[in-house]
Amino acid sequence: MWYSDDPAHEDIRESVSRICACFDDDYWLRKDTEATFPHEFHRAIAEGGWLGIAMPAEQGGAGLGIAAAAIMMRTIAESGAGIAGASSVHMNIFGLQPVVVFGTDEQKERMLPPLIRGDEKACFAVTEPDAGLNTTQIKTRAERIEGGYRISGQKIWISTAQVADRVMILARTSPAGSAGEKTSGLSLFYTPLDRRRVEISMIYKHGRHAVDSNILFFDNMEVPANDLIGHEGQGFKQILHGLNPERILVAAEAVGLGQAALRRACQYARDRVVFGRPIGQNQAIQHPLSRCWMNLEAAWLAVMRAAQLYDAGKECGAEANTAKYLAAEAAFNSCETAVLTHGGMGYAAQYHVERYLRESWIPRLAPVSAQMIMNYIGEKVLSLPKSY
Repeated sequence: MWYSDDPAHEDIRESVSRICACFDDDYWLRKDTEATFPHEFHRAIAEGGWLGIAMPAEQGGAGLGIAAAAIMMRTIAESGAGIAGASSVHMNIFGLQPVVVFGTDEQKERMLPPLIRGDEKACFAVTEPDAGLNTTQIKTRAERIEGGYRISGQKIWISTAQVADRVMILARTSPAGSAGEKTSGLSLFYTPLDRRRVEISMIYKHGRHAVDSNILFFDNMEVPANDLIGHEGQGFKQILHGLNPERILVAAEAVGLGQAALRRACQYARDRVVFGRPIGQNQAIQHPLSRCWMNLEAAWLAVMRAAQLYDAGKECGAEANTAKYLAAEAAFNSCETAVLTHGGMGYAAQYHVERYLRESWIPRLAPVSAQMIMNYIGEKVLSLPKSY
């Protein structure tokens, strides 16, 4: 089911589905096996005009908002592309929201159109090895020099850095708490990824091999002053405009992944005959699959609620975090159930559900853990004492 008050949302789903139909499960299995970026898919989405779905129309985007983007990202994942397919365009959709909100007219004109056209790819460099989710404690430094800044430090779990042309990076321009707030002193930059000054080491991981994850070592990478987004020292507040949309879109992708796994599981349950009857006739198969569908539908309602609040300019921190939590859990359960429904064949790559299960760990772990989400709800919604 697709719940929305906007009739254009169904058109988005159908249009994106037509593009995704050109990239079948075997394509994604091959990309996963070879660990190669899906450039062909990225190009097709760009040529369809979808990379700018949430970007301003003035810079060539569609200006349709995060609710429309959530439908697009769910559609991509649900097609069988999974988290890998969604991740190949994910950064383009949400990552430059700080530029949209805080960038100058010159920056918007310079930075957004190449990304929207698909001529450039970007990565999002915030997380550090010693800071994790404690973003206020990052150590990467941006020191002032004539005409700009010089950045040194480490970032970890940076997706698409192997293929990216530019980087959105959060760095410290003054000591923590220097302005009386622990969130002060951080500045945000969007700038070319100068590989002469950045060592990029790929992380071999459990799943989503088609889209790389990396450790980045910045060694005096120079950044021009006009690549600073907004005001120096206000980067933490600015980057929040990317965090809530990211949670919403990750949640939408998780719902899509769960639905892809559920579709394959139901097809197998209808086709697989044991003891003279389809296994889907057995309630031990039916009931877990039914529960998965209900949980995914409930999560999708939470996703759309959070997206609509964001698009309306309203506070949506609790809703975005809730949607991400519910969708991640529903997706994992759906993918696990799909493997179990297939029995031994669920472990075979050719049936694809084992790949889905490996990818389903990603929304459970990133961009924020389930435990930190519950801490947030406890403090911000239930008015309980802060636990960290």
